[in-house]
Amino acid sequence: MSGATADSTGWATWADAAGGGSAGPAGASGGSAGLFVAPGVVPVQGPVAPTGSVEGTAVGLGLGAAPTTRAEGAFTVPPASAPATPPHRPAPVPAAEEAVGVGSESPELPSASRNFLAKAALVTAGLSVAGALLGLVRDQALARLFGAGSDTDAFLVAWTVPEFAATLLIEDGLAFALIPAFSMALARRAQGVPGDPVRALVAGTLPRLALAFVAVGALLAGIAPQVVEVLAPGLPDPALAVDCTRITATCVVSFGLAGYCSAALRAHRRYLAPAAIYVAYNVGIITGMLVLGGQWGVRAAAAGVAVGGCLMVVVQVPALLRQLRKKTAGGARNEDEARPLDTALLATVLLFALCRQSQVLVERFLASSLPSGAISHLNYAQKVAQMPMILSVMVCTVTFPVVARALADGDVERAKGRVERDLALAASIVLLGTAAVVACAPQIIGLLFQRGAFTASDTAATAGVMRVYALGLLGQTLTGVLARSYFSAGRGAWYPVGAMATGIAVTSAAGSLAVGPWGVYGIAAANAAGITVTALVLLAGMGPRSVPVHLPAVLGQLAAPVLAAVAATAAGALVAARFDGAPLAGLVVGGLTVTGVFLAAGRALGAQGVVHALRFAGSVTRRLPYVRSR
Repeated sequence: MSGATADSTGWATWADAAGGGSAGPAGASGGSAGLFVAPGVVPVQGPVAPTGSVEGTAVGLGLGAAPTTRAEGAFTVPPASAPATPPHRPAPVPAAEEAVGVGSESPELPSASRNFLAKAALVTAGLSVAGALLGLVRDQALARLFGAGSDTDAFLVAWTVPEFAATLLIEDGLAFALIPAFSMALARRAQGVPGDPVRALVAGTLPRLALAFVAVGALLAGIAPQVVEVLAPGLPDPALAVDCTRITATCVVSFGLAGYCSAALRAHRRYLAPAAIYVAYNVGIITGMLVLGGQWGVRAAAAGVAVGGCLMVVVQVPALLRQLRKKTAGGARNEDEARPLDTALLATVLLFALCRQSQVLVERFLASSLPSGAISHLNYAQKVAQMPMILSVMVCTVTFPVVARALADGDVERAKGRVERDLALAASIVLLGTAAVVACAPQIIGLLFQRGAFTASDTAATAGVMRVYALGLLGQTLTGVLARSYFSAGRGAWYPVGAMATGIAVTSAAGSLAVGPWGVYGIAAANAAGITVTALVLLAGMGPRSVPVHLPAVLGQLAAPVLAAVAATAAGALVAARFDGAPLAGLVVGGLTVTGVFLAAGRALGAQGVVHALRFAGSVTRRLPYVRSR
């Protein structure tokens, strides 16, 4: 898959994003004393408010509920006689503590309880589905109004700008830098440092970043002819593509501001407005095409991109202002806090996101030499196949601020436990989706696209490509989860950049060798191989450079859902194939078979993600009114 790309369509809104550090784990062991100190956290030198204090709630260090003590601003753990959590298991969190969001929490933040995170994930999932549906409506409106000729080709060249801007400024890029920064500021606010660290962070970063967004947008508009020449040298009407590119260049500013608001709100554990941005974005594009299409032609679609980008900012500003206006108990303003973001951090997160998104360019370049229809088959297969990955990483979109806040509080064990649970749950979700995609690929593609000019042969070709793409879904999900742990400490980390570059090199080399004999299937296989290599390299680097998860235990946890997915795929494919000529029935019965076999096998094999999901579903069911009344 194209690097978990979020193509600004709403199809991959949350393929994103997210991180650990390059200088060691967020909390370094202090020898026999068991000392953990979070880098960048100012020592607590005075009385700390009991609610939201670090020393009062640092039980998440994985040592049970034993009390901790503060010594000269450092966070100390109990003596060696206290029972310790085994290093290969996620740190247990007592139910009472999890219910109130164990860890150093600010009074104004919602508690990071299991129910809260589940509700946040459901809100994010629901709005992302709405964005995806509107993205489909947008694509259908584009086709109906402007067809599939040279005008549409010109707009799609300009569409590269919002594609890259979404990844760099909203999802994988800027969020990796800003969420840890806001988490650190919130932790300092909870510690009672002078002034308001959150407002100081905004004052020190937003003006500089806004100027940078404006400068880059203006530069892109100025060199639009050169950009079009590089992206599409054989375009019949480059002037139209240049006009559209200059209009879409405005999204550098709007997407940058939208990404800033989104990161700040998620750090405050406010998810509704950030989750709604792609709904607003696609509404703007559709409205622009319908209102201006008659006079402006395909330029109306580019204008819709500009309007949609502004709406992404508008839907978030009120919520962000409410958070910034909250009064704090801090003293006089500390002007030293108004510092810009670390340059190394910005460089590494943007390079990582750029490398990940560049897989799209590799695919398009390799497919350009194939017969007509190859790029379309890749495009349709990719959009459908990546949906399980999008759903799986939504869990991490919600929990990334929790991990970053834990590291800001110096609570390494809580961050470690959260990352290990995220890996188990996200892997189970994406493997269930992978099994369904592989087993029911012809039925899915036939129902979605087989009408009009999209023939049965197109369905067969696209379904085959989608099955090959699906082989890389687990790698896509692991890359998304692990990247968050590398950057969540708020420090520059070059290792994930190198891991992503290694994966791109594998994709490019394997694709160049495979495109000749196997065509689009070779490109899809090269993509799956490249992202899987990236995930393996990121896994190998966990520990000294990131949240120190126990690698053998993580790999062991992945084995069970993989086996369950293999069994579910075989069973689902056999059942779905019996409904030849009835794609809807085949999809329904095949999907139910895949789900039932996967859950049963996963539970029998002890897959932690499956077990946790079943327990949560049972707890939710027991709370329903009709269940309680029986």
